[in-house]
Amino acid sequence: MLGLALPGKNLHRWILGYARALLERAAEAEPVGPRHVLVALCDHFEPLWGGASDATGSQRVERWLRGYPELARAFRDSDGRPPRHSFFFPLEQYRPEYLEMLASLTRDGLAEVELHLHHDADTAENLEHTLQKGVQSFSRHGLLGRDRADRIRYGFIHGNWCLANSRRDGRWCGVDNELELLFATGCYADFTFPSAPDETQPGIVDRIYWPAGDPSRARAHEHGERARVGSARDDRVLCIQGPLALCPGGRFGLRIENGALSARDPATPRRAKSWLAQAIHVEGRSDWIFVKLHTHGAPEPQADSLLGDGGRALHQALGALCTDGSRFLLHYVTAREMFNVALAAMHGRSGDPAGYLSYEISAPPVMS
Repeated sequence: MLGLALPGKNLHRWILGYARALLERAAEAEPVGPRHVLVALCDHFEPLWGGASDATGSQRVERWLRGYPELARAFRDSDGRPPRHSFFFPLEQYRPEYLEMLASLTRDGLAEVELHLHHDADTAENLEHTLQKGVQSFSRHGLLGRDRADRIRYGFIHGNWCLANSRRDGRWCGVDNELELLFATGCYADFTFPSAPDETQPGIVDRIYWPAGDPSRARAHEHGERARVGSARDDRVLCIQGPLALCPGGRFGLRIENGALSARDPATPRRAKSWLAQAIHVEGRSDWIFVKLHTHGAPEPQADSLLGDGGRALHQALGALCTDGSRFLLHYVTAREMFNVALAAMHGRSGDPAGYLSYEISAPPVMS
């Protein structure tokens, strides 16, 4: 679950990458004109969290079905669109009735659903089967889009942050070549990180990048090729990270800002400024800023916050930074739309990113 981070924990795993990102950002020229800020809230949505019964899980999904449209009606971005929620639903908790409820939010243009997975001591063969079965199941609900080659595609978040066997003790995964299997089964991008202060946090920080390590080995995403204008890959999963920074606050005068929203640590204007300050972008397209936030929105305390005061605080803080349109323009996007805009940037597209929300991967059929 989410909580307030202790600055010193596993700091050595990513502090050099953070310093590198700061130096690179300082050396970049300021873009001319307003910056477009693309915000995606990626929810590790686990209705059965804590060993809950199916009935409790259903109540948790229904809470979002009732509460999210009410929250979303109160806010609009620079394009007049309401907030859009990305539910990363765990394959091991699949229940048809849960997905049907989330499909109604997708149908109303308020959400999309992607894949999430917790597994332990797994094998490559079983993981491939699990992912294929998950794609089939989600597709039956009309929840996954297709690329230009008419292939079903999905976004992914790894449970327990353990993408490609990231833990030193090998727990909560078991499959070194996970990135290979994700791509082979249709994954377009991984949205797992940042995971700091957890030990699984890679040394690459505040980046959109293509994993460049040996994809058959564990932690292949520890090495990467930064996404840049004029260069795009079609042979691997893209990694889209959220903001990670050291900011004032906390018990030690500093806190780790990792884009996590919780009842204990909701959005504030100061936090929102730090997300934009990390300026995550495709190299060469610095006027498009990507802000990938994350949460665990199913348990009752988190849902109460995100659908109540915490959710309103989030959108008020974002709106306040983008009020007059002279410096920042706000765009609410889903994970799929964020990937599409990133790919459009790599292909040299410019101007208003709102025109590229379905650039490569179409909206899920349930939306049509």
